[in-house]
Amino acid sequence: MSTTARVLIGLAVGVLVGFLSTLAGDDFAARLAGIVAPVGTLWLNALRMTVVPLVVSLVIVGVADATSVASAGRVTALALGLFVVLTTMVAIATALVAPAAYELWPGGAVDPGALARTGQGPVPEIPGFGDQVANLLPSNAIAAAASGAMVPLVLFALVVGFALTRLSGKQRTPLITLLRAVADTMLVIVGWVLKVAPLGVFALILPVAARTGSDLIGAAGWYVVIQSCLKVAVLLAMYPVAVGLGGVALADFARAAAPAQGVGFGTQSSLATLPVMLDAATQRLAVPTRIAGVVLPLAVSLFRVTSPANTLGAACFVAWLYGVDLSFVQLVSGALVAIVIALGSVSLPGQVTFAASNIPVLLAMGLPLEPVALLLALDPIPDAFRTAGNITGDLAVTTAVARYDATHTAPAQGPISDPMESAT
Repeated sequence: MSTTARVLIGLAVGVLVGFLSTLAGDDFAARLAGIVAPVGTLWLNALRMTVVPLVVSLVIVGVADATSVASAGRVTALALGLFVVLTTMVAIATALVAPAAYELWPGGAVDPGALARTGQGPVPEIPGFGDQVANLLPSNAIAAAASGAMVPLVLFALVVGFALTRLSGKQRTPLITLLRAVADTMLVIVGWVLKVAPLGVFALILPVAARTGSDLIGAAGWYVVIQSCLKVAVLLAMYPVAVGLGGVALADFARAAAPAQGVGFGTQSSLATLPVMLDAATQRLAVPTRIAGVVLPLAVSLFRVTSPANTLGAACFVAWLYGVDLSFVQLVSGALVAIVIALGSVSLPGQVTFAASNIPVLLAMGLPLEPVALLLALDPIPDAFRTAGNITGDLAVTTAVARYDATHTAPAQGPISDPMESAT
């Protein structure tokens, strides 16, 4: 049985037991919740303990790798620039749209008082704008890590990543190797924690279900709808990119992208869809192989255009669930971390990606982490749309780079020969 199926079973059993416990009286439901809740907290802490070393190591290595790739040529530098611009635009749009979208739910949010009575604690108080600006860079990186201050910690990792590129290869390589090992080790731990995710989801959702009743089911369904719509909106926004920047006819791009979108929707893996994307780019969109062969693998590794919509959308749902009116400072903090996480993470399995991407954004915005279990269980449907959107973005950027390269390459230069052909 897949991890997704087991997590969904844990969610369903937790909701069912939570509802049934209320039939025995509020006292019984409260005692049962008090017994189960510590197990959920323990599981959540096991996930949270990996966040700081994982995020710091991924961001530093990601910046160092991206900078090295950008220095390799004009094509890769242009692709990376488009990755950053489009990811930033998606983050801004999500921050503007998502909070209002959740408010459209006709049933209203779950009673925040009921959530507070589950023992999950109040939402932390967010510092003012002036304090946020003053603390953008940590005076003590260790203290920032210990307190879970994600925005200054991520900025510190960015600075270290760029500084690392200024060192000689002899100095840089051992540190990058160490950081890769740290990231890989944290991912192994995350994998272990996710093996017992059904138990963690059960233990976290039971107290909430016991207090909120059917409101939780309606809110969960609304989350799936909004998250899926956000991913579809990003997917559709990539068509004008292909038309405007790539110079491709809308119908041609739609026909070329459709097979890759279908495979991505089914597999929920951009990496598994890479061969289909290469065929779509070279055979259907007439992108030179030397361009598609560089940009598409780079995009699969670094470019997840729907990631800010996923992480910020989930954070806005948590805020709505708890009745929190998100401030400008919170949205900016969340968007900043979401952008860096999107560009600094790697192509991981869905559940690992979700945990490693969403927890830092929730921490940056000062929101509770307990709903992560619920969001993880509900993620499979939005994840399919997320993959399809990422694939569409990969193809759109590839057409844009190809068009730019064609207009800035002298005719006398001719195509760059394939090294494998030269060898034969």
